[in-house]
Amino acid sequence: MRDTVAPLLLSRPLFIVAAAVILALAGTLWLWAHLGTAVFFETVRAGFVACFG
Repeated sequence: MRDTVAPLLLSRPLFIVAAAVILALAGTLWLWAHLGTAVFFETVRAGFVACFG
């Protein structure tokens, strides 16, 4: 019978990407709860303006 488990080479990058996405979402939710919606959106907008000019 063939193994149905993904090889370790595929699992590790997938795990790292998933962890990064979860951390980004958790940080976003924390900032939103901490700063409030108006300040949060102004901070995000200022960040986009700073990056993309």
